[in-house]
Amino acid sequence: MTTSLDAAPPPAPQTSTSELWGHPKGLYVCFFTEMWERFSFYGMKVLLLLYLTKYHLFTDAAGYDLLGAYAGLVYAMPVIGGLVADRYLGMRKSVVLGGILLCCGHLGMAFEGEQARVIDGGVVQDALSIEVFYFSLALIVMGVGFLKPNISTIVGRLYPDGDARQDSGFTLFYMGINVGAFLSALVCGWLGETHGWNWGFGAAGVGMLIGLGVFLSGQRHLQGQAEPRDPPALRRRVLGALNLEAVIHAAVICGVFVVWYLIRRPVAVHWTMHATATALVLGMGWFLWTRCTRQQAQQMLVLTALILFSMVFWALYEQTYGSWILFSDRVMEREAFGIEWTASQLASLGAFFIFVLSPLFAWLWPRLDRAGRNPSTPAKFGLGIVFAGLSFVVLAIGARSPGNSGMVALWWFVAAYFVLEVGELLLSPIGLSAVTSLSVPRVVSLMMGAWFLASAYSEVVAAWLGKLSSVEPGADGGIDVAHALSRYADLFSNLGWIGLGAGVVVLLLTPILRRGMHGVK
Repeated sequence: MTTSLDAAPPPAPQTSTSELWGHPKGLYVCFFTEMWERFSFYGMKVLLLLYLTKYHLFTDAAGYDLLGAYAGLVYAMPVIGGLVADRYLGMRKSVVLGGILLCCGHLGMAFEGEQARVIDGGVVQDALSIEVFYFSLALIVMGVGFLKPNISTIVGRLYPDGDARQDSGFTLFYMGINVGAFLSALVCGWLGETHGWNWGFGAAGVGMLIGLGVFLSGQRHLQGQAEPRDPPALRRRVLGALNLEAVIHAAVICGVFVVWYLIRRPVAVHWTMHATATALVLGMGWFLWTRCTRQQAQQMLVLTALILFSMVFWALYEQTYGSWILFSDRVMEREAFGIEWTASQLASLGAFFIFVLSPLFAWLWPRLDRAGRNPSTPAKFGLGIVFAGLSFVVLAIGARSPGNSGMVALWWFVAAYFVLEVGELLLSPIGLSAVTSLSVPRVVSLMMGAWFLASAYSEVVAAWLGKLSSVEPGADGGIDVAHALSRYADLFSNLGWIGLGAGVVVLLLTPILRRGMHGVK
């Protein structure tokens, strides 16, 4: 008798009639689903810190703490979502469940309540609206946990083992993510900052509804790669009249309330992440020791090393939704082409450069592969981290070179984003591909969850780093621009050195990591 983990592998991916423009049709289903999901997610995220500090009058430090707790949970939850998908629900059902939770959470964010006020030197906030806000964040956290790792895993499953198109497919998929992020910053950011926060958050909710509809209508193109490993087990009665699938759904709803409790307590979030990581490490150790061949174990260890290195990159990258947002809002000239851009709209620069550069990278990797010059995955990781460090060097120079107005020119910000996104294209889509290529097939969704758990730790570190540049308003509510520029310049310089140093270390270790990959590219 076999267990669900030992069940037969999914059917081999199909070819010819199931393809469109050289890729499986399912790739495009995942592309548009993820595009709209990211529209909703980043539409909310780009407004979050500004909303907290401007509408609910959180201090910079409190805003960073909440941002770190929320974002950390967002990226930690895929560990659970991936595990449940691997063992029970399958990826398709998990994506649908996550999509429904996300719709509820994003639409709940549209309830903003009364704006906070300063009375007799103290801040008075609308307690009800803040509780609704926290609960909406909890729904989003749980929804991302079930959707994000599984939609990425489906993409990898659509390609046969060793298919050279996989990196190209993930790069195109990643372009879809950034098309959504680009549109969300422009649309949701503009609506939120100019017409009201509820308009921006409401638009994000509509985007998630569209994404769920795309997935439901196109799931027939997934070639059977996303179904549960043991469908009869889900129908088995486990609690009276409830079958296993219903029990899982009930547990997820209970989990929303747990997250609601945790998200207001950053220290509790940190300890929860530590416990999750410990359980994951112990589980991986047992699996490597008892269920893997020597080659599989070495490949999984290389993947673990890459996941750890990725934490440095994401700790730097997530400054774009923290210190970079407040930097552009407070000390930067934002006019270009006759338009005064909002700080949240400028966050679209990252997605814009990804959108422009993705076709080039998708074209580049197969051609370098055929010429035998395609850099290895570790080398791409190292270069990606180096470019992340360089982006902070650019921004630090800009912060120390204000114009006659005392503000930083917008073009320093544009240049920093361009350099950062070159690094992201080197690392992130290739990282997703490495998870599917180096993981033992039975635990690929779980390892995708581990990838996002590393991102969760990065979010916590990013929030802690961002707090080093906290600038509190004066008695009149204004900001001392010169003081703020000094703090931002110091932070960006230090982060630049961290990125450059870490990237060089990865490049030096590349030959060792390549040997452990045993030919996987």
